[in-house]
Amino acid sequence: MQTSLFFAAALLYALCTVLPSRRGALVSGATALAWLVHGAAMWLDMATPSGLRVGFAIMLSAAMWISVAAYWLENRNFSLDGLRRMVMPSAFAAALLPVLFPGSVMPVQHQSAAFGWHIAVAVLAYSTMTIAAFHAVLMALQESRLHTRSSSSGWLGGALDQLPALLTMEKLLFRMIWIGFILLSLTVLSGIVFSEELFGRALRFDHKSVFAILSWLLFASLLAGRRWRGWRGKTALRFTLAGFATLALAYVGSRFVLEVVLHRSLA
Repeated sequence: MQTSLFFAAALLYALCTVLPSRRGALVSGATALAWLVHGAAMWLDMATPSGLRVGFAIMLSAAMWISVAAYWLENRNFSLDGLRRMVMPSAFAAALLPVLFPGSVMPVQHQSAAFGWHIAVAVLAYSTMTIAAFHAVLMALQESRLHTRSSSSGWLGGALDQLPALLTMEKLLFRMIWIGFILLSLTVLSGIVFSEELFGRALRFDHKSVFAILSWLLFASLLAGRRWRGWRGKTALRFTLAGFATLALAYVGSRFVLEVVLHRSLA
């Protein structure tokens, strides 16, 4: 059943991508419906009788699911139709990934309650930084369009023209980065303090831990630079994208290598 729901969610996301901007109410309604169908599909797919299904595909799918919710909520306060042109195609692909790469089932009967909270906060952190990365890319394109004084009215040009002013976009970006940084801090802290309880072993500085801590340091540097040095513009965008890429490597990248390249199904 969840396979058909994943396909239905993907089709709805595709519809949301091509709907004209003037049909705002229809776009909003279709987005909400796609989000609900996608959520139901993930719930049925992840919660199995024998444990919790994990993998890079379901992680990306969950991240985009939360990112769609963030876009939908922000779009009610600001005109972010340009963001829709990036989020919806990505959500379309993310909704299909669990069908192609089902991952593996991890037993959770003997896991502590802290494990579930750790996973939930980690997904929220990754999702928040994902939507922040989308914002950063749009701001870079928006700034480039202003500097080149381009007046092209194609699909991309029309999307950029519908975005708020750069200053407003920047405020939204740093608001999301602050939220994501707090969630990422909780993720890293819980992984360090409760490592043995969460994973059944003392903390090991493997690739996931190193990349997660490096991502935290990049975002901490960005926020400190913003506070004390007034960092903005290209510097802020570079740090945002570098931090997001490092965070992606911390779990999604490593799981992709394990599952797709090495064909291993470790939890």
